[in-house]
Amino acid sequence: MVRVIIERRCRPGKEAELETLLVELRTRAMRQPGYISGETLRGDTLRTVSDPSLWLVISTWIDADSWQKWQKVPERREIESKIENLLVAPAEVTILRIASR
Repeated sequence: MVRVIIERRCRPGKEAELETLLVELRTRAMRQPGYISGETLRGDTLRTVSDPSLWLVISTWIDADSWQKWQKVPERREIESKIENLLVAPAEVTILRIASR
């Protein structure tokens, strides 16, 4: 199994729009072969050390191949294009294999 961690930094005032698109993206991902689970985390606005613009999406896939196929799906690319317009910098994607022990 692999975990895919996508780090995004949202433009101020665009949080609600980003959240809507992320929910839509996860809903569609749930129908993809190899998808196991996902969650969205947001920076805490109440702590001075945290970054309220930070959004993390962590998803679990059967394998990296399943994730890579999902990256190429046209509907995903369309939603990602809308998301990119709401960010202050390009998203950072990290793929980690789950250790066997």
